[in-house]
Amino acid sequence: MERLRAEYPQATCALVHESPLQLLVATILSAQCTDERVNMVTPVLFARYPTAVDLAEARLEDLEEVIRSTGFFRMKALAIREMSQDVVARFGGQVPRRMEDLVSLRGVGRKTANVVLGVAFGVPGLPVDTHVTRLSGLLRLTSAKDPVEIERDICAMVPAEEWTDLSLRLIMHGRRVCVARTPRCTQCVLGDICPSADLGPVRPGARTGGRHATARTARPRSPSGS
Repeated sequence: MERLRAEYPQATCALVHESPLQLLVATILSAQCTDERVNMVTPVLFARYPTAVDLAEARLEDLEEVIRSTGFFRMKALAIREMSQDVVARFGGQVPRRMEDLVSLRGVGRKTANVVLGVAFGVPGLPVDTHVTRLSGLLRLTSAKDPVEIERDICAMVPAEEWTDLSLRLIMHGRRVCVARTPRCTQCVLGDICPSADLGPVRPGARTGGRHATARTARPRSPSGS
């Protein structure tokens, strides 16, 4: 935590947003899509549909056309409209602030709820995305593969006030340094304490995580182990 905090002093969410609703929608759009692409789409989307009521009443075909470039656009358009209908009908058009309420919205899972809680409301939450899943396995913070179990294991060893920032920093580190196929171990601030450091590039199609040593081509180490 200390090393990642020093490396990434500002733990930030890459999704551009101005409200909890915008963050919720952007997070839904980010599934199987880059944040950069989402950030290109959302200004048009939010200009056309600024409130939950607008999104709830939108024609699916119109929503699909705006978000088409994010992939899986039909499923995402339906999820956004149904989520917005729930927000309007059950929460007066305001995104709720409790985990149990957020995950009760159609199209909203625990990861998305944790993003909204931690980033938009400042409520401790640890979103487990693909980067957090991968890095927590490489660092041997957990042997779990299920996101809920990973969240449970990491939250048990980290103070609640650190949950959101740690997740954001792991995501930033996974994008900039601990890249899935070409990890930059020599540039990593965790290199000397990471059990998976210096094992070489991931072979195409190889799995990372608990069996990481078999998924990479090991580089020879010096007799001293350095």
